[in-house]
Amino acid sequence: MNKEEQLIIGVRKLFNQMVWLNKQKMEDSLKGYTPSEVHCVETIAKNKEPNVTKLAESLYMTKGAISKLTKKLMEKDLIESYRKPENKKEIYFRLTEQGKVIFKIHEELHKSFQERDKVVFEQITEEQFDSMLAFVKKYSSHLDAEIKRQGLTIS
Repeated sequence: MNKEEQLIIGVRKLFNQMVWLNKQKMEDSLKGYTPSEVHCVETIAKNKEPNVTKLAESLYMTKGAISKLTKKLMEKDLIESYRKPENKKEIYFRLTEQGKVIFKIHEELHKSFQERDKVVFEQITEEQFDSMLAFVKKYSSHLDAEIKRQGLTIS
């Protein structure tokens, strides 16, 4: 196995370990909400004027899937839709008070996971962080270009 394969397998394993380790705490704290719903709430909270297109791009989902997801979130009273007075066509989303509660719980969980894992990150030098971040950015850009090249759209 070459280093490229080792890295991809290692990243996948790392991601799966994080999901496995965090899963029970997430499910207990966010009972009744799917990971997709919670991540959509998070994306709405962290983006300016999120609409279906922005959400689809951020979450790597189709617009149809986002439409279904936002409908569920509105039914659960986590988000509401609105239009700007100057643009009656485009629909945007914002969190309701209940959505803000779910977002806060999710953020607190992530802080607790960061605190748990701090021991590892404290050992990493600035140079190592910069190198890893550069790799992630480069690989992500490559994958975005490949998605575009293959004509995979968010339609």
